[in-house]
Amino acid sequence: MRDETFMTLMRLLPRSALSTVVGLATRAPAPARVHQAAIRFFVKRYRVDLHEAEGSIEDYPTFAQFFTRRLKPGLRAIDEGRDVVISPVDAHVSQAGAVEGGQCLQAKGLSFPIDKLLGDARRALDFEGGAFATLYLSPRDYHRFHAPLKGEITGFTYLPGELWPVNGASVRTKDALFAINERLVTYLDTPAGKLAYVAVGATCVARIHAAYDSIITHTGGAARQHTYPRPIAIDKGGELGMFEMGSTVILLFQKGRVRWDASLTPDAPVRLGQRIGAFH
Repeated sequence: MRDETFMTLMRLLPRSALSTVVGLATRAPAPARVHQAAIRFFVKRYRVDLHEAEGSIEDYPTFAQFFTRRLKPGLRAIDEGRDVVISPVDAHVSQAGAVEGGQCLQAKGLSFPIDKLLGDARRALDFEGGAFATLYLSPRDYHRFHAPLKGEITGFTYLPGELWPVNGASVRTKDALFAINERLVTYLDTPAGKLAYVAVGATCVARIHAAYDSIITHTGGAARQHTYPRPIAIDKGGELGMFEMGSTVILLFQKGRVRWDASLTPDAPVRLGQRIGAFH
């Protein structure tokens, strides 16, 4: 399907309502055979590697619980190098580079502004000229997201928004896509300086769960900000949250602190725990 045709169809759909209905359906009580049939269809359709899952299909009473499954313990080795930045997710690289003029590259000819992305022009100044990486989680991927460095969680911002898809067609055609969609921004202090960690929602990805607080997005709440009087410590590779369906995470570091590896190019696969860059 051509990008323009796909986006026209998306404009006609009630994306927020659709996402709510899909979410309710995946979490609804139903006979085990119903959920298991849905899981098996999904596994076949998206070529999910069941050998990596912590449990078997029969261990997940709902589709949502399967989708947010954990990996088998120890399956992803965390690179503990002192100056190493790790991939926080299983994903493919969308873009990686430097913030220039307050903008991050989204695709050829398109960008998104970090002040809108973060919902805070003052905070955006911290990341001007810094390194950014946009990582796309496809439906087949593991959908929990983790810390790329050890550090302290200092606060978060929840920004309700639209729910456009974040697949290739949308990224190539929808300007400022990631600054429009619903998102949860987690702020951390790390050995590489300040980090803004943006979890982006999408069509059928209406709920993002934080692991460090009782935050669940797309529940009808208003935008909110919170700063922790006592920052929350987290280890490198520690879990920050999960998506109920595939989506995107964006990392923003301060200027001059992080250098991405040459392998971090568009469409390159990355796995949780592997080195993607270094800091100084």
